[in-house]
Amino acid sequence: MALVTCPNCEEDENLSGDNVDGTITITCGECGAVWERDMTQRCPKCGRTDVREALQAILDKSRGTQLSIQSMKVVWLCPDCDSVKLRSYLNSNVPLPPDVMPVDPR
Repeated sequence: MALVTCPNCEEDENLSGDNVDGTITITCGECGAVWERDMTQRCPKCGRTDVREALQAILDKSRGTQLSIQSMKVVWLCPDCDSVKLRSYLNSNVPLPPDVMPVDPR
């Protein structure tokens, strides 16, 4: 799924953008359409815009098989589609576990 597509011709590769004062203006190289990118976070499943920000841990092996948090990333949780995960995050106040755990390359 492409991050940005042209609203006129649905092109998703031949696009260019300019960031002026926090507003991203995108130009389609195929049809010439120009639009401002909407930076509102949306649920990819249902399209709701009242998604909640949460932190998700990025784990890596630090010694042997010991896993350590290396960094965090922001994920957006939908009150409908991710209700269980969102409730768990809000109740625990700890980062969400990664979607996929690191594997041993052996």
